[in-house]
Amino acid sequence: MNEKPKVLIVEDDSGICNQLKWALSKDYEVFTAPDSETTLTLLQKERPPVLTLDLGLPPRPHDAEIGLQLLGEILKLNSLTKVIVITGNTEKGNALKAVQMGAYDFYYKPIDMDEIKIILSRAFHIQSLEKENIELQKKLEGEIRFDDLIGQGPKMQEVFSTIRKVAKSDISVLVIGESGTGKELVSKSIHNQSERKEKPFVAINCGAIPENLLESELFGHEKGSFTGAYAQQKGKVEYANGGTLFLDEIGELSPALQVKLLRFLQEHTIERIGGRESIRVDARIIAATQKDLVKAIQDGDFREDLYYRLGVVTIHIPPMREREGDILLLAKYYFHRFRNETKRKFKGLSQPAIGAILEYQWPGNIRELENKIKRAVIMGEGPWITPQDLDLGPSASPPEELSLKEARENVEMNIIHRALDRNNGNITRAAAEMGVSRPTLHDLMRKYEIKHKKRTQPPI
Repeated sequence: MNEKPKVLIVEDDSGICNQLKWALSKDYEVFTAPDSETTLTLLQKERPPVLTLDLGLPPRPHDAEIGLQLLGEILKLNSLTKVIVITGNTEKGNALKAVQMGAYDFYYKPIDMDEIKIILSRAFHIQSLEKENIELQKKLEGEIRFDDLIGQGPKMQEVFSTIRKVAKSDISVLVIGESGTGKELVSKSIHNQSERKEKPFVAINCGAIPENLLESELFGHEKGSFTGAYAQQKGKVEYANGGTLFLDEIGELSPALQVKLLRFLQEHTIERIGGRESIRVDARIIAATQKDLVKAIQDGDFREDLYYRLGVVTIHIPPMREREGDILLLAKYYFHRFRNETKRKFKGLSQPAIGAILEYQWPGNIRELENKIKRAVIMGEGPWITPQDLDLGPSASPPEELSLKEARENVEMNIIHRALDRNNGNITRAAAEMGVSRPTLHDLMRKYEIKHKKRTQPPI
């Protein structure tokens, strides 16, 4: 049986204290404190994530000085603690001051139990999200994060280990992996871990530039060397001097450019198009491809000597479908990142969504996962990310391995939403249609945190 969440009631009026404790004991483990000393003792012993605080505390119950001082001490102990200040209607200034100091919210007496329960529920939700986000960030800063790369499985840990080793030297590296696996991130990580990290990291996609322009992009040209060459232009190789040149889709290089690149790797000099001067350049080469270069060599499309020059060390990046231990980790990372960026109030990934993510094959790898999570956070209506929000297609249907409890909960949520929609949010009619009582429907809505207000006018 799960433990109830802890809440602390700081209140010197025993009548109000007992009233709150009686009303909240069903859902929370309730602690009470009549003064500052008891409050601080209970905070250190029980560590409740949420508390209510009456600002009028002894020995000066008729002003807010003691309460505000206690608020500051509470937040010093744990800045994540959500403090709901309870005060009189005539003390709005003190309530606003408390919020400026870091209180989560304030509430005016007299206390309405239904309203205070809603405020508490929201406070626990926000506190949980903040705690989860901090824990995730700490975890990512540990073993599973390496620069901008994330992975806890053995295959990615092997990639991290290889990066650490090759970064210490200037040898050429060949990064092999499917589209979207993070080849450029691996290359940047090698650069960032090397002694060249203060120098430029220059990237060029050899497959995205027409062949007749690629030579100029790589090696530069002199003024007048061809039609349109109105001025001297350095190439990417020169711009990478002292740093690292990343050649993506190296398998798309033409035979002529393969020869020119091989010459640079051997001699560390280049000549611009139309130039006669040999220019010495100190640039480390990291190349990447999704092609099978061994087959390309056999087919006569890629030079074998260039292959061995580029791939002194070869790093194979596994596709997402081979990174079972990392898929959910990455999904949660992107969820937290995009939720924070967009400020959307999602609780998390629903169990059906998690099942869909784990079942999907991810042909577009990390790039596809990132885009799908971003879409879900922007387009979803909450409070949980669903498989429909992810838009993964047929293979994203909830897995058959769902427990009976999970399947029943999914069905119940869908029935409640549809009944409320059909009845314009009218609880009585929706309950009658479902064949349950109003209290039962209210309990179910609280259980699944369904907020559905009755519309006062027809939708436009």
